[in-house]
Amino acid sequence: MSESTIPAEADARAEQLRLVEALLFAAASPLDEDSIAARLPQGADVVALIAELAAHYEARGVNVVRVAGGWTLRTSPDLGPKLKLEQTVTRKLSRAAIETLAIIAYHQPVTRGDIEEIRGVVVSSGTLDVLMEAGWIMPKGRRETPGRPVTWVTTEAFLTHFGLADRRDLPGIEELKAAGLIGQRPDLTLAETVMANEAPSEADEEEDEHDDDTVDAPSATEDEVTES
Repeated sequence: MSESTIPAEADARAEQLRLVEALLFAAASPLDEDSIAARLPQGADVVALIAELAAHYEARGVNVVRVAGGWTLRTSPDLGPKLKLEQTVTRKLSRAAIETLAIIAYHQPVTRGDIEEIRGVVVSSGTLDVLMEAGWIMPKGRRETPGRPVTWVTTEAFLTHFGLADRRDLPGIEELKAAGLIGQRPDLTLAETVMANEAPSEADEEEDEHDDDTVDAPSATEDEVTES
């Protein structure tokens, strides 16, 4: 390799880094590696480019992080508290919706019948509608059993909201215990402890006709600048 080609290659790589940075900045949702590669010259090392960009941003005000199977720019965690605006609101999500969301998250893909078997009560269509309108669950095909029931899974929006790279990052029992989320209040179910602090605002939510208890979500919402 001649000396004259080295500066040219360095310039080309710098331009690729600038393009990856621009793509992440402009994207409304996390970008997977294939989406990034589609905008780069053929043969570009996307993994290495992202790693280099992440290292560059590691000590800055925003970081390159992996969320919901893709890459995005997020506010550095240590700066989060300085960027929060708090507003007191009253928010409720029914016990049925909390438990249903947890069951789908941990057992997906599941049918409505599966959810009812685990919960022990009938699940109203309103409960699934609320979670689907929040963008946290979606139907994904039908099970090849009599009646071909619809199966439900969580969405990328669910992963993004809870800061998970993929569903394998859902906390296990030991993690929840270590975080103090279970074991302190015996009257709370696992589903409640996993989801109670992140219930969406649904003041007028239709209650499950077979389970109309409600669980209070936190009284303070925090709007954090986490995206570019």
